[in-house]
Amino acid sequence: MSDEKILILDFGSQVTQLIARRVRESGVYCEILPFNADVARMQAFAPKGIILSGGPASVADEGSPRAPAWVFESGLPVMGICYGQMTMCVQLGGQAKGAEIREFGRAYVDVVADCGLFEGVWSEGAREQVWMSHGDHISAPPPGFRTVAVSEGAPYALIADDARKYYGLMFHPEVVHTPHGAQLIRNFTHKVCGLKGDWTMASFRHAEIAKIRAQVGSGKVICGLSGGVDSSVAAALIHEAIGDQLTCIFVDHGLLRAGEAEEVVRVFRDQFNIKLVHRDASDLFLGQLAGVTDPEQKRKIIGKLFIDVFDEEAGKLGGAEFLAQGTLYPDVIESVSAIGGPSVTIKSHHNVGGLPAYMKLKLVEPLRELFKDEVRALGRELGLPETIVGRHPFPGPGLAIRVLGEVTREKVAVLQKADAIYLEEIRAAGLYDAIWQAFAVLLPVKSVGVMGDGRTYDNVCALRAVTSTDGMTADVYPYDVGFLTRVAGRIVNEVRGINRVTYDITSKPPGTIEWE
Repeated sequence: MSDEKILILDFGSQVTQLIARRVRESGVYCEILPFNADVARMQAFAPKGIILSGGPASVADEGSPRAPAWVFESGLPVMGICYGQMTMCVQLGGQAKGAEIREFGRAYVDVVADCGLFEGVWSEGAREQVWMSHGDHISAPPPGFRTVAVSEGAPYALIADDARKYYGLMFHPEVVHTPHGAQLIRNFTHKVCGLKGDWTMASFRHAEIAKIRAQVGSGKVICGLSGGVDSSVAAALIHEAIGDQLTCIFVDHGLLRAGEAEEVVRVFRDQFNIKLVHRDASDLFLGQLAGVTDPEQKRKIIGKLFIDVFDEEAGKLGGAEFLAQGTLYPDVIESVSAIGGPSVTIKSHHNVGGLPAYMKLKLVEPLRELFKDEVRALGRELGLPETIVGRHPFPGPGLAIRVLGEVTREKVAVLQKADAIYLEEIRAAGLYDAIWQAFAVLLPVKSVGVMGDGRTYDNVCALRAVTSTDGMTADVYPYDVGFLTRVAGRIVNEVRGINRVTYDITSKPPGTIEWE
């Protein structure tokens, strides 16, 4: 890992992860720790700069969070964002209070002076769009700070102490709604902290291969391969590190998209020559799902069965000491832990938690320091096909939660055909990479229709497509009517069992991380 590192202290903001993404996009490695983590842990990370995140608390409240004194004793550059600006202010001798004008959403700041964050981005006299989310504001900045930007509701929207390399921003530069925010963060990492931005997927690949070899030694590793991006990239990376010491177990529950099971076998067994156990357990899964309509119950049934089948196949192999998982950084960040207590989780591809303790396997998690877009970049670095690396997010329970109501083999087959036509048309139109997630849903309702000279009474299929830059929020993809007409016509004509197609135009508000 690069010696150039930024430490982000989390005060509970729902967009703290976006700060990390922007820092890494600038070529600098960073990690997030809760503000109340052990100071020795912060020091051991050896950062070259510190960013204090936003948070839901009011700095005026008794017992509200504070940054460790070490942050301001370290001599390191510090950037405080929103609540981070507030606590920086009061800890360094300034004052903050409830704002008369609260600002939530799009706002504008007037740049009244230059500072170390502005090179090539903002200039004195400019009016710039930003994203605000605050009910407090600074009433008196600390000694040594000067005001460099103001807004209607924040007279100290951005304060700077260039001598100590301290910067406080009332707005959120990490979100896309602050158009030049990423460049402000890049100026902090490169201009203020003096970093080169040399963290790349190639350097990560080589460093992680060495770590895997050191951890595993001559031991055997088993990996639960789902065919999704995360487990696929983890398997390819570990195989590059230890070769035939790795065996992948692919539990096929019969609820994948059309052709995906065959693709997993073809890519990993035939192309990458990875030892692969393919267990077709579709009869078992579909049998247990018979009569079940509640989506959460479906998830739990699939999750338990997955563990049981995986455990059974792992037992046949014998001698494995390590379990590989495609755990990503968002899965292990102590996100709200700064405010509400630790919430570290271990990823399961079926959203039910990790494997049981009785399996007594040590974890190998080579992706736990990466975000999803970084995992895709690593997959391309490893030579995985784009059909896997660029694949839209797909939940572990698969089509079980996209067949609303009871799941049967017949319904799954109908949905697979409709879904395949939908994705085929998206790719043919050159839209696949512009859409973050698209899928078809079989609704638990039937519709009367007329096809030719006959009356039909068949299922309704819903189509969904959303755009997202970060997975934190999503909006409907604006298909033109011609595209939707073409897709609907193909599905109704080519898929027996569907006589009506509708398009779902709901969007996802901010506040949660996972889409499904």
